[in-house]
Amino acid sequence: MARICITTDQLSAEAELNDTKTAALILAALPLEAAANTWGDEVYFSVPVTCAPENAHEVVELGELGYWPAGSAFCIFFGPTPISRCNEIRPASAVNVFGKVIGDPTVFKSVRTGEIVRLTVA
Repeated sequence: MARICITTDQLSAEAELNDTKTAALILAALPLEAAANTWGDEVYFSVPVTCAPENAHEVVELGELGYWPAGSAFCIFFGPTPISRCNEIRPASAVNVFGKVIGDPTVFKSVRTGEIVRLTVA
């Protein structure tokens, strides 16, 4: 499985990608950087990838990485979103889960809207 680095001026984290078409497309687009958006405990940003839904999930796990087909976005989930119920983590709509943050994903709480996020191969 491939690993990627996710960095900002304030943090650095690694993630492991799974063996899916979505993960392969994301990996092929690296390196890249984009301005972050936040939505509850989610960081997301546009990526130059187009991928149809692939075993899409309506609810994800802490630390999972998702590709949001509706917005061509890379998503990092580290807690509840505004539409979560109870303790679940619910994206705006179904996402292709393609990897998971290694270590503590809550470090992404420090990321602010507009901050530049960089993705590279580890």
